[in-house]
Amino acid sequence: MTESLFIGLMSGTSADGIDAVLTAHDGQRIKVIASDHQPLAPSLRHDILAFRQSGDNELHRAATLDSRLADEYAKSVHSLLLNAQIAPADIIAIGQHGQTIRHYPHGETPYTVQVGDPNRLAELTGITVVADFRRRDIAAGGQGAPLVPAFHRAQFATPGTATAIVNIGGIANVTLVSAEGSVTGWDTGPGNTLMDAWIARHHDKAFDQSGAWAATGSLIPALLDALLKTPYFGRVAPKSTGPEAFHLDWLHHYLSGDEAPEDVQRTLLELTVESIARALETVPLNSVRICGGGADNTLLMARLAERLTPAEVTTTEAVGIAPSWVEAAAFAWLAAQTLAGTPGNVPAVTGAVAERVLGGIYIGR
Repeated sequence: MTESLFIGLMSGTSADGIDAVLTAHDGQRIKVIASDHQPLAPSLRHDILAFRQSGDNELHRAATLDSRLADEYAKSVHSLLLNAQIAPADIIAIGQHGQTIRHYPHGETPYTVQVGDPNRLAELTGITVVADFRRRDIAAGGQGAPLVPAFHRAQFATPGTATAIVNIGGIANVTLVSAEGSVTGWDTGPGNTLMDAWIARHHDKAFDQSGAWAATGSLIPALLDALLKTPYFGRVAPKSTGPEAFHLDWLHHYLSGDEAPEDVQRTLLELTVESIARALETVPLNSVRICGGGADNTLLMARLAERLTPAEVTTTEAVGIAPSWVEAAAFAWLAAQTLAGTPGNVPAVTGAVAERVLGGIYIGR
């Protein structure tokens, strides 16, 4: 079967940069054949993170951010294609997740907002863009998240093997694929978002490289216990969340101000570990595959391996895709699903009433 080329674009809740992957799709699975990461300018990252709490003039700020991000996505696409020596005309479509600035799937009027204008991206690249994946699932009664479990099942599941795929981005989410092939999944809570924000405040760094700063601190058991009492952790799936729920203002409600910053960082790392482990502890698992930025945190990976014993804990590198590129690859795959008229959501995961074809299609030049 001839393989088709798709691009996937992802800028996650950490807002540290844009991941772009060039993938070859054979109709079932994909392989990543080139990748590119473009850091976001500090001023742009600041403007994105400012949406974690309500503020002034939000409509204008969101509209201008929509265009600015589309420009950055276009630069990422051009860089990816230049390095891979592939012409835009050879690409079937770009799967663009967009930058989430608000995600409120609860209440009488649930909604989710991603920016990064796909019209502008199609115009700047000349390539068809598939975007706005989450809102159709919400319209069908779902949470609009997580959307990657369908891809995880197609790409990483092995018949007869109970597997968990854990994506640790700003927010962490799990996909559980049973030995029989059934799929469930949900957001477990904060992944890197609190650790990133805490080290940025105290050391002006975007993230804690390998968990080195957390490793200098000591766990504060009382703080961890208090954080784990947050209602979200006890809520029954389907469920999803975002940095608008887990942020530094939320954290400060639990702090006395006397804690050593490195001890808080160590405790935040353990919060990520424990919330993931509790999500998995009722399911007998053979293997756990980790992806997302958290896979680069040496201390986090070591603690997960300890906490999830006896399951084998590895990264998704072991099954064919480097951890940093899994989410971008998922949206390339979802774009292919959309163009094929094939559903991209898993109702057991999102809570939607049924499977739906996701996303809007913006034809290229």
